[in-house]
This record gives sequence, structure tokens and C-alpha cells, in this order.
Amino acid sequence: MVILITGITSGFGRAMALRFASEGHQVFGTHRRDCEQIPGVCYIRAEAESDEDCRAAVNQVLSTAGRIDVFISNAGFGIGGPLEFCSLEDARRQMDVNWMGMVRFLHYVIPAMRSQGGGKILCMSSIGGLMGLPFQGLYSASKFAVEGYCEALRLELRGTGITVTVIEPGDFHTSFTARRQSVSGPEVEKAYPTYCKSLASIESDETNGLKPEYLAAKVSRIVASRRPPYTCVVANLEQKLSVILKLLLPKRLFAAILASYYKL
Repeated sequence: MVILITGITSGFGRAMALRFASEGHQVFGTHRRDCEQIPGVCYIRAEAESDEDCRAAVNQVLSTAGRIDVFISNAGFGIGGPLEFCSLEDARRQMDVNWMGMVRFLHYVIPAMRSQGGGKILCMSSIGGLMGLPFQGLYSASKFAVEGYCEALRLELRGTGITVTVIEPGDFHTSFTARRQSVSGPEVEKAYPTYCKSLASIESDETNGLKPEYLAAKVSRIVASRRPPYTCVVANLEQKLSVILKLLLPKRLFAAILASYYKL
């Protein structure tokens, strides 16, 4: 299969590229900075914030391989901090990369898949796209947008042979933690005295989280499936339980549980 993955420099993207290349697929991946390249993988430099880069990347795959069987929207990053202190520019960039980056690529991928009679779309969301996480509000908002967009897209593409799956990871040990842009300063800590303790807890959970190879194996099985699931939570048992509790419990009770967990 011909597979295009966005954001393969590190973390999930690199793990998925390694997995699919080892399985004999023709793998293309986008990147925005120099990195150690995986043998057999075609690297395409592209910024998720650039319409032209996204169009050119898709066209390069189509001109080289003639089709795109699987598209995986993975490029993204996180901005942490109290929403009050996150700038409007922070909000714009968070949405532009995590949500609009996906939208830009799909704008060019979907017509190609329609013309070839089918394909598989997998979009990376997060457990943070199922519940608003404190001090990660911008990130959660961008992933909520991914969830809503894909839910509508899935219905619109019924009968086309194109499937849409949303991947919802929990905490993983990747470079995402180190690359998170966090708001800081005395005024932030004064206004939100629990912020530093909560952020430390978040980073500890991620550092001790699952390895990206675990997610890559799950995604590989989804790609090989004849009937891919609509959504797939990839997380430890505690985090999977939190998703179920969010659906079952009264909102006020679940909010209290989440506040206690994040030491608010």
C-alpha cells in the first residue's frame, strides 16, 4: 500500500513510518526540520501551516506512486498553560497546525481517494479531544475540532469506499512533552497556584507513558482491517476507564474527579 504520514520526525510519526516500512509498504512522510531518515521512506519537507506545501506534498506522492491508499494525519504540537494567559496568537497557531493542518491535507487527499475508488484516512486526536484537560485547553480544543470534523466527514464519505478512523492516544513517552510550549511567569503562578503542580503531574504521566511503538502496532492492525473502527482509544486501562466514565457519569461529578486527578 501507498501510505502518506504527516509529521514523521519523531514520536508517533516516526514509529508508524518504521512499522509500515518494515511491513513492505511504500511510505511517504512529511517533516519540517532535519532528522535521521528511515531507509526506504520518502521524506517530503512540508509545513502543515502552508496550503502550498500540503498541496505539493500530496501531488508529489501521486506523481511518484500514482495513488494514496492510506493517509495518516499526525503532525501536531501542544501549548500548555492557563487559558487566560495563552495569547490569541497561541490559539491561532495551535488550531492552525493541529486542526487546519489536517484539513489542508485532506482537501487534496480526498479527491485523489475518490477518483481511485477508496482509501483509508486516519486522524490523530487524543483523549484530550474527548474531555477538556485543565492547562491544556488549547490542545484539547484543537483535538475536539478534529473529532467533530471527522465525525461529519465520515458521514459525507459513506458509499465512496473511503473510511475515516480517529485515533485517541492517552499518555505516551515521546518528544511531545519536551516540545510542549508552556506559558510561565510569576503572574501565572500567582493567579493559578496549582498550575505548576498540575503541569508536573501531566509531564510525569507522559514520561512514564506507553511507547510509541505500541500505538504504531495498533495503527498497523487498523490499516490492515477490512472494516476499520470509527475511533480507537490507545491508552492504559486507567485512561480508557476515564473515557467510559465521561460518558456515564453526571458532568459535575466527572469534573470533580478530573479536578482531583490534576490536583486543582
